[in-house]
Amino acid sequence: MMTIEEYNERSAKSKKMLLWFGMVSMFMMFAGLTSAYVVSASRKDWLKDFKMPDAFIISTAVIVASSITFYLAKMATKKGDRNGASLWLLVTLVLGISFVALQFYGFSQIISMDLYFTGPKSTVTTSFVYIVTIAHLAHLFAGIIVLLVVIYNHFKQKYDKSQTLGLELGAMFWHFLDILWVYLFLFFYFY
Repeated sequence: MMTIEEYNERSAKSKKMLLWFGMVSMFMMFAGLTSAYVVSASRKDWLKDFKMPDAFIISTAVIVASSITFYLAKMATKKGDRNGASLWLLVTLVLGISFVALQFYGFSQIISMDLYFTGPKSTVTTSFVYIVTIAHLAHLFAGIIVLLVVIYNHFKQKYDKSQTLGLELGAMFWHFLDILWVYLFLFFYFY
């Protein structure tokens, strides 16, 4: 017969493994989109001089900072510092929302360069940037919902030094979204 600790440990491992499967499948979708980008770059109508908007550069720094603050929240929880964890979780939320705002500002910068995502004035290059970024934002909205659930559970005192599974799962997903955006940004920036 299994003890409650063994059951909880098995359950935690199962949940983490399911999250890993989900993250790998999401990464494969983005790998497919970036592969299509590479193949499409040989088209005659491809923009050779496309420059990433400054807002995307700033948003990359913001999402990396949000990953750091989420890590700090997790460490504060493991040390029993509820006030520190509260602060870092709320800062992570503000940074996550700032990332989204900067992404939309980046879209407006692309449009101000007279480059459009759809319609007669659109280009294949900008359409790809738009599709990939919107797909990432959709996942980030899921990440913000996860973060809100983590914050809610934190304030309901469901996490402590010995119980951090929900916080750890939320942090894993958030860090994945961070790494995924850095990959996408560097891909677009250097390719």
